[in-house]
Amino acid sequence: MRLLRVDDHGELSAPRYISGDAPPYAILSHTWGEQEVTLNDLTNGSSKTMTGYTKIQLCLEQAKKDGLQYVWVDTCCIDKSSSAELQEAINSMFRWYQHASICYVYLEDVLGRNRLHNSAELYWESTLRQSRWFTRSWTLQELIAPPVVEFFSRDFEPLGDRRSLEAIIHEITAIPIQVLRGTSVFEYSTEERLSWAAKRQSTRTEDGAYSLLGIFNTFMPLIYGEGQSNAFARLRRKISKSSRYESGEAENADTETTSEVT
Repeated sequence: MRLLRVDDHGELSAPRYISGDAPPYAILSHTWGEQEVTLNDLTNGSSKTMTGYTKIQLCLEQAKKDGLQYVWVDTCCIDKSSSAELQEAINSMFRWYQHASICYVYLEDVLGRNRLHNSAELYWESTLRQSRWFTRSWTLQELIAPPVVEFFSRDFEPLGDRRSLEAIIHEITAIPIQVLRGTSVFEYSTEERLSWAAKRQSTRTEDGAYSLLGIFNTFMPLIYGEGQSNAFARLRRKISKSSRYESGEAENADTETTSEVT
């Protein structure tokens, strides 16, 4: 994976490729907008003039406050011109969020409490419930995989963490409270996990299925252009095959245990 860091002069350097164990890092969760900073933009030095640069800078500043030198941001830490790297990244995404020290959720369409006046709390909660972030396919795993998730407004004002906001998040997403508290998603049935993603949307239709690979602990090649129904059909086959394999392992273990006892 590639990780961003601020150099000794306070400048954002090009992402560093980490081949082995990654150092502690923060990870950003957000929705894409116009002028997102790509790896190429960082490399050629044009990123500072782009709209998407601000949230990256704010993310790095927050990471520094939290004692972290490195940050992962999907827009600029993946070389999307390389199909091999993109495929590896999507199949590894859940694990990368899971292993992050902390995840910062940037809600571009939610104002901070300090920007509001009369009836502030009711209005703030209403805008939170309507945030686009809760409607996107990729943000499902970004919500449940990390050990710690903190939410920020468009001005990067802290709004609360996954635990303090769990009641509202549960009402918005229908994800069980225990999952929001860290219970493994693998303790829930296939159909229940699929239900959490049912109303979510993605720009590329196949991503509705690809965004669930980590939630089902499975891997499969990406075939953009195959369509949503084919992508989900392949995902279900992979899940079914994995379930049969795990069941077979369990049965074999039971058989071996019985043989040892007898």
